[in-house]
Formats: sequence, C-alpha cells, structure tokens
Amino acid sequence: MNKLKGILATVLFVLSMQAYAQEVVGSWKGTLSIQGMEMPLVFNVTETDGDYAATMDSPSQGATDIPMDETIFQGDQLTISFKQAGIKYVGKLTGDKMEGTFYQGGMELPLALEKTVKTIPGNQDLVSSEEELIALAALDVGDYRYTVEDYFARPKASTFRFSPNGKYLSYREKDANGKRHIQVKEIASGKVTRAIEEKEELVRGYGWVNNERLVYLMDQGGDENYHLYAVNLDGSDLKDLTPFEGVQTNFLELLKEDKDHIIISLNKNNPQIFDPYKINVLTGEMKQLYENKDAANPIAGYDFDKNGNLRAFTRIRDGVEQDLYYAKEDGKYEVIKSLNWKDAFGIQQFNYATENPHDAYVVSNLNSDKSEVVLYDLKEDKQLKKVFSHDQYDVSDLATSRKRNYELDYFEYEGEKKVIVPVSDYYKNLHAKFEKEFEGKQYSIADFTDDENHYLIYVNSDKVYGVYYSYDVQKDEFKQVFNLMPQLKEADMAEMRPITFTSRDGLTIHGYITLPKAALKGQKVPVIVNPHGGPQGIRDSWGFNPESQLFASRGYATLQVNFRISGGYGKKFLESGFKQIGRKAMDDVEDGLRYVIDQGWVDKDKAAIYGGSHGGYAVLRGLTKTPDLYACGVDYVGVSNLFTFMKTIPPYWKPYLKIIKEIWYDEDIAEEKAIMEEVSPVYQIDKIKKPLFVVQGANDPRVNIDESDQIVSALRSKGYDVPYMVRYDEGHGFGKEENRIALYKAMVGFYAKHLGQTEMPTPIKD
Repeated sequence: MNKLKGILATVLFVLSMQAYAQEVVGSWKGTLSIQGMEMPLVFNVTETDGDYAATMDSPSQGATDIPMDETIFQGDQLTISFKQAGIKYVGKLTGDKMEGTFYQGGMELPLALEKTVKTIPGNQDLVSSEEELIALAALDVGDYRYTVEDYFARPKASTFRFSPNGKYLSYREKDANGKRHIQVKEIASGKVTRAIEEKEELVRGYGWVNNERLVYLMDQGGDENYHLYAVNLDGSDLKDLTPFEGVQTNFLELLKEDKDHIIISLNKNNPQIFDPYKINVLTGEMKQLYENKDAANPIAGYDFDKNGNLRAFTRIRDGVEQDLYYAKEDGKYEVIKSLNWKDAFGIQQFNYATENPHDAYVVSNLNSDKSEVVLYDLKEDKQLKKVFSHDQYDVSDLATSRKRNYELDYFEYEGEKKVIVPVSDYYKNLHAKFEKEFEGKQYSIADFTDDENHYLIYVNSDKVYGVYYSYDVQKDEFKQVFNLMPQLKEADMAEMRPITFTSRDGLTIHGYITLPKAALKGQKVPVIVNPHGGPQGIRDSWGFNPESQLFASRGYATLQVNFRISGGYGKKFLESGFKQIGRKAMDDVEDGLRYVIDQGWVDKDKAAIYGGSHGGYAVLRGLTKTPDLYACGVDYVGVSNLFTFMKTIPPYWKPYLKIIKEIWYDEDIAEEKAIMEEVSPVYQIDKIKKPLFVVQGANDPRVNIDESDQIVSALRSKGYDVPYMVRYDEGHGFGKEENRIALYKAMVGFYAKHLGQTEMPTPIKD
C-alpha cells in the first residue's frame, strides 16, 4: 500500500510539473517603471523535449524576438537570462500571472507578468511567403560572371584599426556562419586573438580607447537603442557600460589625453533628449557632465576640448532656432550666436597651435552660400580669417597633427569626387606619395599611430570596392593589408560617370550614371533610377557602389541624382528643396532621367525606380506622380503616408519635429495639409499601374512597418500582385548578410521580370 502511495505521488508530481510546463509556455507581458518611464516588455517562452527557450520583445522600441541566453523553469520558478546585456528575470508562476524581479546593471525592479497573446509588428497576412520570394529570385537567369553574393557577401575581413601605439592591428573577420568577430593581431608575432564575439546581434561599430581596451556598440534587432560595451584586447573583462533598456548611446569624444575615459551621450533621463556623460571604460562608472533638462528647447550638440572639458553647446530654441553657448570662463556658458537652424556655424576643432585658448576652426556659411572653414575667436565672437573655401561646394573637413603641435595638415571637400587639399609641408610630401601610388583612385586616411610613423590608407574607386594599405613613414614603404572584395575584378566593373544637367526651372543639378559595357558600345539599356535617402543634406558620391555594379552586371544602368535639398552644394541649393519633397525634388529626378535618355544611353520604355527610406518614398511618389514614366518600382523601407510618418517618429526625433515640418510639410497649415495629401502615395493608389516590390524591416523605428503595410494592403485590395518582403530581425534597412543577399536576389529577379521583356506585364495578380 505504501509503495502504491509512493507511485501515485510520483505520478501526481510529474503531472503537476507537466501542467506547470504547459502553463509557462506562451507569451508574458508586463511593464517596467524606470526613472519615471513606462517600458512594456514581453517574454515568449517555448519548450521542446523538456528544454526551455525564450525571446524578449520591447514593443515601445519596435524590437521583437530578441533571443535570451538561458531559460530555466524549475518547480514554479522561471529564470530568463540575457548575459550579453546583463539582463535577468526571475518570476514565480501562479496560474496566468507571474510575480518577479527584473535585474539589469545593478538595478532590481519589480516586474509582474500576465499571460498574453504574442503580437508581431505589422500584418503578417500581407507578407509574401519565402517560396514566393525564392520563385521571384529564380527569374534572374543568365550567364553572369558574378553572383549576388559576390557583391553583397560581407568581406572576409574589414574595418581595420591600429592600436594607438601601433603594436596591434584590429579588424572584423567573418566566420562560416556570417558572424563578423573583432580580431586583434599582434603585428610583431602575427598572433591573432578574438577580442569581440558577434553573436545574435550585430556589432554596429567599434574602436580602440587605449592600447589595451576596445569599445563597441550593439543594439537589439535593429531597434537603434545602442548599448556601449568595453573589452580587453584578449577578450577578457567584457562589460556592458550602458545597461539601460530602451536607451540609445552615442559616442561624443574619444579622449587621447585620458586613456581610461570617453565621453558619450544617453537619452536615459528623457527618451527625447540626450545628456553627456564621462564614462570609465574599465569600471563603467559614469559622471553626467551637463543636464539637458529643457525638453522643449533641447541641446542638440556638445563641443568638448581634447581634455574632455565641455566648452560649448548648441541649444534648439522654439523648435527651429539655435543658440550657440560658449564658456568664456570655465563653466559659465553664454550665448555667442543666435542662428536659424538653416545656418551653419559649427566648431570643427579647437586650435591648439595658438596661445589663445578661445581660437577654433569653425565651419560656417554665415557670410557665404557655401560652407567654408574660418579661424574664429569664440570669446570675442570675431572671425580672424577665412582659412579655406570653394566656390561650388561646401567644405567641411580638416585635419591637424597632434604630434606636430596641431599643425594644420589638409582640408577636404567633395565635388564630383573627393578632393584633399594639403596644407603643411609634411602632408604635401605625403599627399604626393599617396597620389602617385594610387593614381586614378581616391584615398582616405583610415587610421594612424600616435607617433604618426604608420598610416593605414583606404583606397577605392568606381571600379574598386576597397583595399587597405599600410605606409611606413621611416621606411617609405607601402604594403597591401587587405583587399576587401578580391573576387570582383576591376576590369569587369562598370564606369560611374559624373553628370551635370539643368532642371526644368533652371537649377544646375549634379549626379552620376553607372553604365554597363553595352551602353558604352552604343546600345540603349534599361535604367534603374535610384533617388537617395534623407533627403535633406544627404548626397550621392563617386565611388564603388555594389548595387549599381550588380545592376550593371545584369545589363542595367543606374542613375543617381543629387536633387535639390541634397547636401554639399550650398545652403541656397539645400533650401530650394524645402517644402518641395515629392514635388520639385521629384521633378529633378525626372529631369535627370530625361537627360540620360537624351544622351542615348538608356531605353526610355525600360526605366525602373528604386530607393530606400526617402528613396523608397520617392519610388511610391514617382509611380503616382508620373505613372507612365517608370516600368516598375522597388520601395525599400519607404514612407507612404506623410501624416502617419510624422506621428510615428522615434521619441529622440520629437524635439526636431518643427524642423522636420519646415523641411517636409506642416499639416496644421491648411495649404500644406492639402499638399501632404497630394504627395502621400497612399492617397493616390488609383494612379499606380506598374509593378511594385515592397521591402520592410519589422523593427524599423524611423519608418514604421505600417507605412509599408498601408501601401501593400491598398494595392492588394485592388487585385495587384505586390511582392512584400519583411524581415522580423531588421530595422531601418537590412544589416544582416543573409537578409541583404535575399533582398537583392529577389530584386534582380523582379527586374528580370519587368525590365527584360518588350511587353510590360500587367501588375494584376494572375
């Protein structure tokens, strides 16, 4: 009898555990309260053969399915850990509720969860199946020398950096699974050590802070809430320095004079505004350097000197004005410039070569249309002299030598190509050597050692993706370090040609046309019109473009137009595009297409339009504004509805909403509201009559997935065949290699279908 009771007890215990297991599987939602902010979280728990796994969603940040490292369920207690972010949750299950504690970065916060139904961003029913997208990709048939992977697989190694003393060389190295780890090579011995392991999330950027330690940024699922991590060069002592959920970290200053600290900005006190912090890269200890406490008039930028002292900051006033505050005395900031946000007056670098501590190199357009470099006395609020300018292009960059008492080495500006103007005798000599060694290509200084005896030089052109070289000053010796894309042979690549034309209302417009070899032989080829993102202040540039080269390999030209509102051509040209997005800015794109048609390069009946972000919007606008001009379009994370776009911007953009409205449109002004309706593609669906392919990252914090869902749903309701690719581990653009490759395979299949035939097929679904 006792034996039977024992067996029954065991059976009941097993059954109860099974019941608990069934109850814990599913989605659990709750809300964290962090420093006055409400942060909803969802844990999704699964079980397979007794092994548990979990993912986490942060709905307010648009992040879904972040995989957790460890999930343990014993008795009625659930423990979920995400070690990389320093996160742990421990909760006790009671029916459909769970009471527990959320641990992160030394914080212990109560977190009650309740059972919920998992929600995924957007309407999943709209998304094309993988089978449909693979079938689309399969239409790219031809005897091509290069595959999509040849253009878009990540380089085996990239992002090379010297340690400050030149003893080590760090770089990204891709493994068999496509993960790009940060390796550190001891130059003398050749020994290589993995310093940073890339796991599920991408390492978004990294750098050396001293000779022993590196830092890097990483977000979750593309949500752009970057955490800052620090690690020793041998991979030890890894620390999440900013373990704050839903907070974005940005670099401000790497302090050469203080090897243990850097300056960053965080929006942890208020998601709309950023405060500066000095952070110890060994301990994570932080000190807030200034309080950006006025959310209505936030500080938009900080200027620190080489010792980490806050010398100046720029505050937004009334949403559209800017006040530059400067400390004429330590810690006492006063306004020295009151500017409209359209004006340029930015401290590029303090002038440490002079005895006057208030001298600085400033980029300004206050006395000119084009931005120029001037030497300025900030205490006296007086321009000392104009240092460098160009009559056609903005000038925005300069370099000085820390070793040679901050001697001015060179200026840089971008015209049709990048131009370096040497100043010091030392750099004139270097520049002459570099120009001779890399004739016909453009170079940039990727890095150099503190003693300036070793330079890391990045070389590219329209036909060369990029090659790193080292230069030993004392030996006067160049060595190739790494060719990023050795599989792409320069002789096989297409020419990217600068073009200039006049718009219909008389503006001079610049751009580029990439021409496949057939076009150079006189054949009219299909063309893909590729408006850039932004749109304000962004421009297309000469150099290797993997998209354009892929398209050229399939026989298509690529047209890139720096339409009005593009950057680099002066403030008059920039401002001529304000309140003209979707109107005159689109006219410029159309005029560019007509120009290349008139040159005899492209077939007017086979023009596609493709772009991302604002470029995606331009695709939708082009198909509605001029429905007969384009044969098809590819919209990549593009805006479809200006009204919903304005309402779903990330919180850290909200202080700039007035500026966004001055650039785009303001729905509170009746005339502009009418324009917004006119130029919002979702309201002009009836005008679309050509095939469209839509691509979206589900976690995009800038262009909400609803923007793409709206356009796909509206067209599908009319019976249109609209392929729709969504990736649920991506944000504003695809960062993961496998997703990028799938995208471009489907894209060239789409072009093969709609540009490769004489008769344009109907977009109506069969």
